[in-house]
Amino acid sequence: MKKIGLIDLLQLQGAVIAYSLSTVVANIASGYKFLSLGYIGFYSLVVVILGIYAVIWQQMIKKFQLSIAYANKALTLLWAMVWNYVIFRQGITLWKVVGVIIVGIGVMIMNLSEAEEQKDDK
Repeated sequence: MKKIGLIDLLQLQGAVIAYSLSTVVANIASGYKFLSLGYIGFYSLVVVILGIYAVIWQQMIKKFQLSIAYANKALTLLWAMVWNYVIFRQGITLWKVVGVIIVGIGVMIMNLSEAEEQKDDK
């Protein structure tokens, strides 16, 4: 397996961000009346975003072990919290931050274990 670099990790986070944006757009769509033009438009955008995400994700699982890729996908929680605050003006609580930090530490441990495995393979 090829060496994973910072660019690869940033691309993986780009996929995670795209995935998290689909939930934001779905939330916006839910504010419209069922099958109205706004509802259909925003849910169509959800499908487009998920299509883009699927293409990016396929490329990422070629570069990363599946367990590492899925561990990074957990950072969707971080992005959801950011979008929730920035777009919907909903608060961030201490417990939400603590939860995201715990998940972030887990992701870092998984990524570091990948780096260690790559060193051992040399």
